[in-house]
Amino acid sequence: MFGYRDCVVEPASGAEAGAEPAGGAEAAEMQIEGGGEAGGLAGAHLEGACAEEAAGAGAQTPQLAANLPAALRPKVRVRMDLAYDGTFFRGWAAQPGLRTVQGELTEALSTILRVPVQLTVAGRTDAGVHASHQVVHFDVDDEAWQALSGRNGVDPAQALRRRAQALLKRAANPKTTSRPELGLVALGESAGNGADIVVGAVSQVGGDFDARFSALRRTYRYRVADGVARHDPRLRSSVLWTDQELDLEAMNRSLQPLLGEHEFLSYCKPRQGASTIRSLLAAAWSRPESGVDAGLAVFEVSADAFCHHMVRSLVGATLTVGQGRNSEEWPAELLARRSRELAAPLAPAHGLTLEAITYPEPRRWAEQAQAARVLRTSAADD
Repeated sequence: MFGYRDCVVEPASGAEAGAEPAGGAEAAEMQIEGGGEAGGLAGAHLEGACAEEAAGAGAQTPQLAANLPAALRPKVRVRMDLAYDGTFFRGWAAQPGLRTVQGELTEALSTILRVPVQLTVAGRTDAGVHASHQVVHFDVDDEAWQALSGRNGVDPAQALRRRAQALLKRAANPKTTSRPELGLVALGESAGNGADIVVGAVSQVGGDFDARFSALRRTYRYRVADGVARHDPRLRSSVLWTDQELDLEAMNRSLQPLLGEHEFLSYCKPRQGASTIRSLLAAAWSRPESGVDAGLAVFEVSADAFCHHMVRSLVGATLTVGQGRNSEEWPAELLARRSRELAAPLAPAHGLTLEAITYPEPRRWAEQAQAARVLRTSAADD
């Protein structure tokens, strides 16, 4: 638990004020996910009278704490792990008048906690992209957090998970279902049957945890049913279909020059002021012989972070190689051009799933967040 107020605030090492998406779809697309007032100042150093008042706030009774200015009330940081079927969402980022994952989740949490909630997300997904493991964090007054326990004294985290899932299920598009065949309920019990957002876990974490900047890597998978794979109509909203057999060996050879740190401008839709330099940690196509992906052509890729459209551009470029429409050298030649004039083709969104977010051990959360901010102060994750 931590506290702060609106006075002299000096960000701690690895902490910075987050940016809040402004109005309009285009503006929301351009903005960076941030923690807002609470998320951006979590872990900040307070000096002088601020430090004394913040220290005293934690010792106040609940009645006195409730009378303090919002910025001075003791806070808790909450981590939430979730999954979603992106079919009926216009992406992660909240946009006026459109159904988005952030919009649905924010509304549910604000209703339960009875206070505004601002979310920071590990990776922003495009319209139609799914997630089997997404991570967000938000800050909330300790009083509102403890109130979740109710008279029975249940764990606030479990109470929030159950209530949030109930609201999300109620708000779900009636055409959607949970997708257990893709692991979309793998993070927890199947409490979200019929919902297209499933809350897998909720936990209270230290103020130095940042869902976005503390992450070491993001891992995505893209699934294709090609000419030798079974075309299962139940998976049509999460698997790309093509009648031609793909040459996976050629596709993997074409990926080798792209591994490591590069300027990926040819594979990204740049945002104003954002870096397109990324470290591609692993990338490979395979055809699993067993499991839910048996027979499919599956692309798995990991990076420290992805710039906008980067994963789908990597898929699109290598698909042209696997179909014989471009040479194995073409993806590397495209990378070297560092130009949007001949950008990589963009694969359809529905075949893509955010599979995992990897974090360091808790004692390294702040260190990792600080390092990530230095590299990508204004970049936005895909």
